[in-house]
Amino acid sequence: MKKDVIITIRGLQQYEEVDSDSIELVTEGCFYQKGETYYATYRESALTGLGDTTTTMKFEPNRVTVIRFGDTHTHLVFEEGQKHLSYYDMGFGSLTVGVSTQQIRKSLSACGGQVEIDYSMEINHALAGENAFCVHIREADAVQN
Repeated sequence: MKKDVIITIRGLQQYEEVDSDSIELVTEGCFYQKGETYYATYRESALTGLGDTTTTMKFEPNRVTVIRFGDTHTHLVFEEGQKHLSYYDMGFGSLTVGVSTQQIRKSLSACGGQVEIDYSMEINHALAGENAFCVHIREADAVQN
């Protein structure tokens, strides 16, 4: 059964010789479970620069997949100790993106929970930085602590 949720995503990008950059997005979405896999889906806002795009996060036991479709198309796979290559179609061109995941920490239940991922990213085969993001999912009618 799909639940209305509040999704908070905090991202941190660290590049050599450049100050770190962090971002936080709080949005409404839906959350549901099929078997052992959890899904969170939300519409991107104009603030993210992704235009008319829907993002789905698929939380499997051993991997996390971020799928975007609409103005932006991408399919990023995060799997601990693995490197996955994909194409990031931004509507005006595509980039080859490599994601090497160092660590995934998950605590999810049917009510929501939290996922943290530490990873490095390559763009067109050049290291683009060390990154991390945290996704916190809570029921929309839940009181925030």
